[in-house]
Amino acid sequence: MSTQPSQPATTVAWTQGDAERTALWFSASGASAPKKVQAVDDSLTADDAHRLAAHGTAMLWQGDYHNARQLLSAMARRLPAFSRNDGEDVAKAFYRFRQGRAHRSRMLGLLLVPLEPGPAVALRRAPDVSEAWLAAAGPVEEPTVVPLQDVLGAVGAYEWRRNGLFVQELDAVIHPQYGTFAPIRSEYLGLVAQAALPAAGGAPASLAFDIGTGTGVLAAILAKHGVKRVVATDSEPRAVACAAENLESLGLSDIVEVVQGDMFPEGRAPLVVCNPPWLPGTANTLLDNAVYDPKSRMLKAFLAGLPQHLEPGGEGWLIISDLAEHLGLRSREELLGWIAQAGLEVLDRLDTQSSHPRSMDRSDPFHDARAREVTSLWKLGVKA
Repeated sequence: MSTQPSQPATTVAWTQGDAERTALWFSASGASAPKKVQAVDDSLTADDAHRLAAHGTAMLWQGDYHNARQLLSAMARRLPAFSRNDGEDVAKAFYRFRQGRAHRSRMLGLLLVPLEPGPAVALRRAPDVSEAWLAAAGPVEEPTVVPLQDVLGAVGAYEWRRNGLFVQELDAVIHPQYGTFAPIRSEYLGLVAQAALPAAGGAPASLAFDIGTGTGVLAAILAKHGVKRVVATDSEPRAVACAAENLESLGLSDIVEVVQGDMFPEGRAPLVVCNPPWLPGTANTLLDNAVYDPKSRMLKAFLAGLPQHLEPGGEGWLIISDLAEHLGLRSREELLGWIAQAGLEVLDRLDTQSSHPRSMDRSDPFHDARAREVTSLWKLGVKA
């Protein structure tokens, strides 16, 4: 059963032959139902599809499923690639880059496919997507129209969940669910696994809070690291379900309690851990929520609330990259200012150089920033 919040029921309408047709509308990103919908089939060319999308006309595919996938790829190839202008400010360039990505998503989101109860894609040669769609968005009770890229996203996420992701720090596989960020960058996991736990009376911390747990991977690492009890929170129902499932499969559900809530659980702990989204910015997709933090709200809320949830002598661990600094989106001075304003001080900082593939991809327009990226675990304490 999906944990995705229900959307208000809206419909789309189109003409097929001489008849007017309607169906429910669904978009994983919450996009509004298109006002203009045209029924199309295998005779539609990629150039015509691009032209229709450029004018805001959605295309409801009536042909072969695999031809629809090929058309979507052909439309993507017709969209302009991003390039940096000589001497362009990096922050402005990154803003342009994100605008381009949003435009690209809107354009490609105008190629639609019909779903029927089952759920099933009502097209020739369509694969069985029932389990993938149920996991992503829940049951389909009546004919519904959705973007093809939502179907492909659900199928891809289902494969991730089924195959799982090996986490070296756990020596085990975890299973990300649809809309929950997969911890594919191991450097920040290693920082948490290697950091010395705060000690009280010579013994490691007996309790830790993991704020914004996602897949539950950091909570699991803390439990493996020797913390006797962990309370992991997340505001997203699907993340809570994902974390609970992973922790049960790891045999850690007796140690880690997963609760839905905004930021901190009640009480205080000797260790409070948070890995907020690393870049200030608006989230345009479900997965963007794990990368972009609008106006650094979660980062600021963690710092501001930390003193009220740390036991005396406790530590707050902030795991964050400095990529935002290299992109001109946030300065080190701002971060240090927010720490000081919250009544906190830096006790220590553990750093690791980024080693993910994009940091070594010289064709990336922001390679210079990614190559200099450092991920840090900031150990914070309340000022005396």
